[in-house]
Amino acid sequence: MQTSRSLVSLYLAAAFTVAAPVASAAKFDDWANQVASDKVRKDPEQATRIQYFKGAEQDKLDGLLTPNTQAYRAAEVASAKATLAKLNAMDQKTMTPQERAGMATIAWNLQGTIDGAPFEDHRFVFNQFTGLHVQLVNFLTQAHPIRNRRDIENYLARLKAVSGKVDTGIVRARDAAGRGFLMPTFITNSAIGQLDRFLDGGADKNVFVTTFAQRMEKVKDVTPAQQAKFAAEARAIVAQSVLPAFERTRALLREQLPRTTDDAGLWRLPDGDKAYAVALRQMTSSDYTPQQVHDIGLREVARIEKEMDGLLASIGYREGSIKQRMEKLEKDSQPKADAQADPRPALLERYTAYMRDAEARAKTLFDHVPKAPVEVRREPPFTEKTAAAHYSGPARDGTLPGIFWAPLPGPEFRIVGMRTLVYHEAVPGHHFQIALQQENTSLPRYRQDRVFNTGSAFTEGWALYAEQLAAENNWYEGDTVGRLGQLDAELFRARRLVVDTGLHAMKWTRQQGIDYGIPAAEVERYVVMPGQACAYKIGMLRILDLRAKAQAALGDKFSIKGFHNTVLDLGNVPLSVLEQAVDEWVARQKAA
Repeated sequence: MQTSRSLVSLYLAAAFTVAAPVASAAKFDDWANQVASDKVRKDPEQATRIQYFKGAEQDKLDGLLTPNTQAYRAAEVASAKATLAKLNAMDQKTMTPQERAGMATIAWNLQGTIDGAPFEDHRFVFNQFTGLHVQLVNFLTQAHPIRNRRDIENYLARLKAVSGKVDTGIVRARDAAGRGFLMPTFITNSAIGQLDRFLDGGADKNVFVTTFAQRMEKVKDVTPAQQAKFAAEARAIVAQSVLPAFERTRALLREQLPRTTDDAGLWRLPDGDKAYAVALRQMTSSDYTPQQVHDIGLREVARIEKEMDGLLASIGYREGSIKQRMEKLEKDSQPKADAQADPRPALLERYTAYMRDAEARAKTLFDHVPKAPVEVRREPPFTEKTAAAHYSGPARDGTLPGIFWAPLPGPEFRIVGMRTLVYHEAVPGHHFQIALQQENTSLPRYRQDRVFNTGSAFTEGWALYAEQLAAENNWYEGDTVGRLGQLDAELFRARRLVVDTGLHAMKWTRQQGIDYGIPAAEVERYVVMPGQACAYKIGMLRILDLRAKAQAALGDKFSIKGFHNTVLDLGNVPLSVLEQAVDEWVARQKAA
């Protein structure tokens, strides 16, 4: 795979040759940590997710929601420009490799904020996957901690603020619609369906109330009577302000529905081609054009399908396309029907067994493993029908493990790919990557906690690489169905390259994406998260390229554990920064 010159390389070339530094290299991490603290301080929800501060400062932030006003967004962009200007005035010559990596990571994030600002309307406020209504529910019911009485009080304070944040989103969505930024019909209907489910049952059965009551039961310093009082207060807030705000959101989307169309991609919107170019660059940390990504996808699809064809034939699946045969294999692998028993608990147990087996197998490939535990949990019902499997990192204070969230909506379940999903989301995928970065005390705090995000190419590229690593090391030995699950997952990521670029640059319809082999819910995810689905395969191919390059350069001196240490110890960075780190590791190994 030919490497494209990433945007961060351009930043580095321009940013670090300017004369007078504003801070000495020795003080860079102190400066960067202060910049990070200022950033997190302005984003209370991020502060809660990573528990960035301590004492009264953290407690204050734990009772607030992050603003979503136009003034707040404008201030974010202004801050990014000012901070990037300071970076441009620094001299990297005396900095360590880790400090240069930190500079590049911050520069990438800040430039992404600046580049993405003109295209906020292209992301849609109330989309079905990352919309404001989804974020608020997931944040308060999953990320906001309920450890003690003070957390309970902060939860209620945040619950009171939900309606105001939703109404701000309604104003923004209505304004964007007036300028032609409407979600496709099928996305609008999906979001309306989510709101229908949220509003069904009133305050008593609302997810903000029921999960709050369940989580309070584990708090030892609050009596049952006090818990009942707090639950009643939550019900009142939900009834009086939250439900009406969500009803206003539903009314807005119903009002907009007759004006929507089934056109799916960004091409249909003002400056849609520019918006997609920015999204693709940020998500893949490459400068590939849509056509280049599309062509890579087509080549990979052909290669993987050829291998799957032989394996399917070996277990008796010879008739039909790869897609048809995999659908038949999935159907044949479903849990036996039992009207009395819900198969979900057994499926969660199977996921857990695969995780524990992976932890044992990983010892031959890794000598750095997370201290934090990892477990699997079922995706909550509110988002289960539209969510993809995902991972959330452990709490810094140990109150939450790493969690692999598995959607199990039924009635049919994802069986063939269960083992591979564990390798991607948990071990040795996202859990190794994210928990190790958080625990790496050799990194400055802002990098441990991933304050400056750099898109998905490193994160998702590693997780897809983890799937490949398991196959290379015979973790599927004796399990042809599981191996087909791994290849099907890789095929899925290759098809994503074709469909994502097809939708947004080549005027594909939603149905074309489905016909190419992507489930409807996934196609709809790509519609509202342009470019993100391309990060997996592009990132994986780059990591494999770097490994092959290191193996060729080092020969017998190459260590797979050393390579993995180099990648994971670095933490989430743009792919060009990863390439530089691997090159430096190779040079050190040669010298040794």
